Amino acid sequence: MSMVDTADLITVTAAGLYCAAGDFHIDPWAPVERAVITHAHGDHLRAGSATYYVAEPGADLARHRLPAGTAVTPLAYGEPVYLGSTRISLHPAGHILGSAQVQIMQGDRIWVVSGDYKRDADPTCEAFAVVRCDVLISEATFALPAYQWPDTAVVAREVLDWWHVNRAQGCASVLFAYSLGKAQRVLAELARLTGDLVYVHGAIGSLVDIYRGRGIDMLPTAPATLAKGADYAGALILAPPSAAGSPWMRRFGEHRTGFCSGWMRIRGDRRRRGYDRGFVLSDHADWPSLLRTFRDTGAGRILLTHGYTDAMCRYLREQGVDAQPLRTEYGEEE
Repeated sequence: MSMVDTADLITVTAAGLYCAAGDFHIDPWAPVERAVITHAHGDHLRAGSATYYVAEPGADLARHRLPAGTAVTPLAYGEPVYLGSTRISLHPAGHILGSAQVQIMQGDRIWVVSGDYKRDADPTCEAFAVVRCDVLISEATFALPAYQWPDTAVVAREVLDWWHVNRAQGCASVLFAYSLGKAQRVLAELARLTGDLVYVHGAIGSLVDIYRGRGIDMLPTAPATLAKGADYAGALILAPPSAAGSPWMRRFGEHRTGFCSGWMRIRGDRRRRGYDRGFVLSDHADWPSLLRTFRDTGAGRILLTHGYTDAMCRYLREQGVDAQPLRTEYGEEE
């Protein structure tokens, strides 16, 4: 495992990203005393720590995904907390509801841990906020020039048109999307185009309720149950990727499948994963957005966590930027 210099404000330990000056971890992958969380996806929010600090808009998601009784401390965006000799604050990351970047200040040093983020507009969460810093620890999930996102409104229209074509043919449309963040974004984007009911897998339904509790406007939904006489012909069903190929799918009769993901930008990925249709919709920054963010933050040093870290590091070094990879356990949302 790669280690940054011990004089650095953040180091990689066996439990995750650690700030010794404040005695806390960020998105730890093992139980710790104090965990500062960027967002509620399972690779960043793991059970077992004593105390969790989360952005207030994501507090209900954290409580939903952690065991009952877990100590969760919500922080408003920008609200300062003093831990050890550091001052920390959380700032919108634009990834999912309640996602946050962590700013750590000590003396005249400013570090930012981005967590997962995107720069595109999303009706389900606050927009990414640029936070100036000396050192930026950034994700690199889609850090290749091939990954550049189309306009979200165009993708939403493509989903609606696909659904309507399948409906005309008497087929159900099963659209796979990550249960937290992506599914709710699809429902919110489609709500700008239609008011039709969408059926949802149970793993998605409970999270949709939390989003609705935050006042986010989405299409009406109903659980995709095995009710007697249920007929899903012509319906749109949202399901997590883990449901693909499972017995749960049998209830829909003749159907077409689609997948909403940035991975669908590469045609071979859609064929390899076996979906009838791929829709390019990502909750991560694409190549231009990553480069824009690096410039906007003014960071003189960039450390890259999961994704195409080596490729981006090579590119940045060629541009004269001090860039290094950080090996972590972060990965796909599900």
